[in-house]
Amino acid sequence: MQVQNLKLFERTKVSKAVLFLTVPTILSQLMGVIYNMADAFFIGRLNDPHQMAAATLALPLFILTISISNLFGIGGASLISRCLGMRALEKARSCSAFCVWTSIALAFLYGISIWTFRDTILPLVGTNSETFELCSDYLFWTIVVGAVPIMINPLIANLIRAEGFATQASFGMALGAILNILLDPLFIFGFDLKIKGAAIATLISISIATCYFLWILYRHRQKSVITLNPRYYQIRGIAKEVLGVGFPSCIFNWTATLSIIVLNVLMASYSNTAVAGMGIAKRVDVVAFSIANGMAQGVLPLIGYNFAAKNFNRMKAAIKTSLFYSLILSAATTIYLFFFATSITTFFIDDLPTVRFGQFFLKAMCITCPCVSITMIIITIFQAAGYKFMPMFLAILRKGGLDIPLMFLFNHYYGLKGVVWAMPISDALAMVISFMLLQPFLHKHSQRQT
Repeated sequence: MQVQNLKLFERTKVSKAVLFLTVPTILSQLMGVIYNMADAFFIGRLNDPHQMAAATLALPLFILTISISNLFGIGGASLISRCLGMRALEKARSCSAFCVWTSIALAFLYGISIWTFRDTILPLVGTNSETFELCSDYLFWTIVVGAVPIMINPLIANLIRAEGFATQASFGMALGAILNILLDPLFIFGFDLKIKGAAIATLISISIATCYFLWILYRHRQKSVITLNPRYYQIRGIAKEVLGVGFPSCIFNWTATLSIIVLNVLMASYSNTAVAGMGIAKRVDVVAFSIANGMAQGVLPLIGYNFAAKNFNRMKAAIKTSLFYSLILSAATTIYLFFFATSITTFFIDDLPTVRFGQFFLKAMCITCPCVSITMIIITIFQAAGYKFMPMFLAILRKGGLDIPLMFLFNHYYGLKGVVWAMPISDALAMVISFMLLQPFLHKHSQRQT
């Protein structure tokens, strides 16, 4: 079996290689955002803040599913790209089988656990008598019934991207998003299922997209190192590498989930309308995060491959190029979201109090989008190089380590507005610390010959 896309990783002009890998990845990340934005838009057409609040409160538990996927997707992609750089093809196959089958088992356990303990879990994320049943209905179809496809979909996208199949990964994500947009109005309004309809539409669309990825794996089974064959399943020599590198991404999602839960609970102490407004703002602001995350995930295989191959000049060129592109995109996103915050919020819901909350929240949150883009790239650099502690430290620092204490502190002194401003301040601080930690890494490898 030959290594695919060798020319892309080794000889293609760096700027072209970065664009080839990151543009489809950014688009796939944005398609993932559309899942939630489509739900928010169509649920918002009901003009019921309680329905919107319930979808917002369910979001952290949905993100936890993605965090488990990232544990194996990012960790697996990093190891596979480094295996390709070292021509260790059998180890790459074992890595892919380990990631897929272990994540499937965890998906079953997670879905069952959420449903079994929902009476305890849902109040902890901020539900009350008006939102509990609505939130429960949404989670049943997405997290309980849909746990496996929702977890496997981004996992396989990450794994095939590590081998250079960025276009196929993006198409699979886009397919699910487009189907979700088409099915949402049918189930929410056509069948009058409301928030339950949004959940069913998400389940169906992402299941079909997952089937597409399985077809891609079958089609390329003779050429690709990505395999579902259980005979390649191996824990020894694989689990430690995958979990060590992927754990920071998982931790990031866990701490991000905890951050959202704290934010929702603090907002719920004011009103469900504030929760609904924040839900819209967070879904829109995540566009900027997805651009940064897409750039970071897209360039990971290129950095990891050249790090393992000891081509440090090409590795550093990829880092500089991705940082440059990411800053341009995030700055443009910030400008757009800030100046069109009111019209964007109104697009989702025609409820004046909710719009007032949402547009203020969005303006405050979007101003540090460039900071987020830098931090995400730096975290990915350490992950691609196989570092374990550094990316985990930075992930916890950005979400959980800084923003949660600041939210409580600012809430005490400044109320609702203080809670909102805690987030951009923590993003700015995390960027400064991340950049300081990157300098020794770059200096160390500037002293080494390729």
